[in-house]
Amino acid sequence: MTDELPDPDGRVLDLYKMAVEMADRVSARRATANAFFLTAQTTFVTVIGLATPSLLKAPPWTALAVSLAGVTMSACWWLQLRSYRDLNSAKFAVINGIEQSLPAQIFSEEWSELKNAQRRARGGRYMELGTSERIIPGVFALLYILLFLGRVIR
Repeated sequence: MTDELPDPDGRVLDLYKMAVEMADRVSARRATANAFFLTAQTTFVTVIGLATPSLLKAPPWTALAVSLAGVTMSACWWLQLRSYRDLNSAKFAVINGIEQSLPAQIFSEEWSELKNAQRRARGGRYMELGTSERIIPGVFALLYILLFLGRVIR
């Protein structure tokens, strides 16, 4: 019996390495996008806070325009996060498929262990980072809606 891999020339392993590197790059781009949107959102909220006295004197449609801009930015952020999640899901499906032809299934086993460890520790389901990070744009959108309502109800 030999320990020969089913990929003697290493092409599958090279493809696997490339797929893992591409998935890592997508995650890095997602982190950069999150930093951009968080900076843009906090800057926008700060400007609104500083401009509140002027906005209170402005016509009501001004508050609507500012709130719509904030909600639109939040929606774009949320949609981008969803897109990154879908892209990473596809990439890891490919990676897990390639792993089936390798002697070790590192990502598949890691994911399985993470889910099982989280269930044991919390008695519940593991919450993926993508799930929790998509809450933040919703919080900002709600903030803009409340700011608008506060201006109109005044």
